[in-house]
Amino acid sequence: MLRYVTQRLLMMIPTLLGVAILVFLMLRMMGGDPVEVMLRGEGANVSQDVIEAERVRLGLDQPIPVQFAKWLGGMMTGDFGFSMWTGKPVAQEIASRLPLSLQVAVMATILAVLIAIPLGTLSALYKDSWIDHLVRVISIAGLAVPSFWLGMVIILTLLTVFHWHPPVLFTPFFENPRENLSQLIWPALAVGYRYSAVATRMMRSTLLEVLQEDYIRTARAKGVFERLVVIRHGLRNALLPVVTVVGLEFAFLIGGLVVTEQVFNLNGIGKLFVEAVSRSDFTMVQSLVLLVASFFIIINFVIDLLYAWLDPRIRYR
Repeated sequence: MLRYVTQRLLMMIPTLLGVAILVFLMLRMMGGDPVEVMLRGEGANVSQDVIEAERVRLGLDQPIPVQFAKWLGGMMTGDFGFSMWTGKPVAQEIASRLPLSLQVAVMATILAVLIAIPLGTLSALYKDSWIDHLVRVISIAGLAVPSFWLGMVIILTLLTVFHWHPPVLFTPFFENPRENLSQLIWPALAVGYRYSAVATRMMRSTLLEVLQEDYIRTARAKGVFERLVVIRHGLRNALLPVVTVVGLEFAFLIGGLVVTEQVFNLNGIGKLFVEAVSRSDFTMVQSLVLLVASFFIIINFVIDLLYAWLDPRIRYR
């Protein structure tokens, strides 16, 4: 197991390097000059000499291999560079917004798991009953309803019925937990509901498949209590694909809450992503893509470890 963990950790290095090379080259191949967008984007009359001086200051006049080497060298030493648009350190910009997006993603994941596993289990155990049909309706509605539309419905309901107004500024959890949760529970609920619908359908289908296996019939023939059969033998094996779905969705939520953040007026990573792309802020986009890729790689690594823990048959030696 230790050897497998070491190999997977070492494999992260070439993966991240490949992502860095790919995003760096794609941004340069797209065309467009970030200096032009920054200085002449609003129709300002800026001379070409000023633009060339700004390109020199940002290092955009150097050959692409030199630019990549400097950026990658800075990344390896923890220096993410400076935003081409605001001039602030990229690490500072990301650090100010990451806690918000991370907390929403964690809360949405917890809500999704708390909803999906019980509902999916009940739907499988009471197949084709009214409980199963009710769970199907709830899960299909979650798949059909966009999270941003549900978010707008939640806001309108809170405004008209409870006269609640969303806070303008984000309050960290450790400063005021009550105000923080009152602000983020609603976007987490809007995202987590759709998220739980996918996991519920997966939980139902995998548990139904597992309950048909020979070892389940053997356990029942030995007289094992039905609750133990479902929890120890059925549920644990049925969770394997559900863990994959939950993990990948969590990694996606780190940078994929663009519309939800806009609806709830949240200044998170998703909104920063859109701003950086629209402004052709190369250094910011590169760092954000690498951040999201790192989350995906780490989550996949954790999922593989959970596989080995949930199913004793899966052991990496």
